[in-house]
Amino acid sequence: MTELKRILHVDDEDDIRFIVQITLEIARGYEIKSCASGKEAIEIARSFKPQLLLLDFMMPELDGEETWKGIAAIDGLSDIPAIFMTAKAERSNTDRLMAAGAEAVITKPFETNDIADMIDDCWEQHTRKAASSTGTAV
Repeated sequence: MTELKRILHVDDEDDIRFIVQITLEIARGYEIKSCASGKEAIEIARSFKPQLLLLDFMMPELDGEETWKGIAAIDGLSDIPAIFMTAKAERSNTDRLMAAGAEAVITKPFETNDIADMIDDCWEQHTRKAASSTGTAV
């Protein structure tokens, strides 16, 4: 299984970005790039080459889905798994995101102790799916 190292986190709330970055860097040693907007994330994704996206669902200008599509349009980043975070956990939104290929939808507020485990679980599921679709052993 490929080790998860680089996560691109996008959220328009400063406190959420700070909490997530500190939690994931300390808990798992991930390299986190935090962005305040979808536009900034698309620009950074080109050079950062994230392995996983952690996207706020509702943001001004570009929302999480639009940001995901923008990053997926970059050469080499079309298959980056995405996890969405939202305070608006309506079933219709969650169902739509999951049907579009999201790995998970995390409801805000979340327990900081649980977020690293949720990300690890999603990464494991993603790598298993990718391995089974290519016939590679995990």
